[in-house]
Amino acid sequence: MANLEIESKLRGLVCGIDEVGRGPLVGPVTAACVYIPENARTKAFWRVVTDSKKLTEKRREELFPLITEYCLYGIGHAEVKEIDEINILQASLMAMRRAYADMNLPMDHALIDGNKQAGIPCNEVTVVKGDSKSLSIAAASIIAKVSRDRYMRELHDEFPHYAWDSNAGYGTKAHIEAMLKHGVTKHHRQSFKPVSTLRNGTR
Repeated sequence: MANLEIESKLRGLVCGIDEVGRGPLVGPVTAACVYIPENARTKAFWRVVTDSKKLTEKRREELFPLITEYCLYGIGHAEVKEIDEINILQASLMAMRRAYADMNLPMDHALIDGNKQAGIPCNEVTVVKGDSKSLSIAAASIIAKVSRDRYMRELHDEFPHYAWDSNAGYGTKAHIEAMLKHGVTKHHRQSFKPVSTLRNGTR
């Protein structure tokens, strides 16, 4: 269960940063940065906060307004064009930097999920599987996941054939079949396979 053990060992202000959306064929990669103030750390809802992938959509939606009410946070995206130009790893790190900048509060330390530093202008601490260990990173994972899923549902309204409201842009069987039937859209990542083999049908 995620907790504040890592945060408590560091002196000064500590935020957590995580991203979602590295694997989908469609849409941006989204990151969030979360700082949990001292006076908010005893709230009961923290007991169920963990890696967003371990939570149901309903639970994530319940936690989102609580985290955003009691914490300082920022959200950043790297768009499809940027992903295609600089690759998904670099785009993910760019989204993290944008999320930190969006929070607009200088930190002493940033806990980064994974093993890559993002170029955040403070001391960076990478934490492998951080969304299951650090409460700040877990909170960031929820904010990023909910934000991106909401965006994909909006895109679904414009392009309903691809079922992005349920698959979030991942390459499910139904999504691939829809690409074969309806072609590739401007929201697909052109550098990703199988999109790259189908992009002649770009819409």
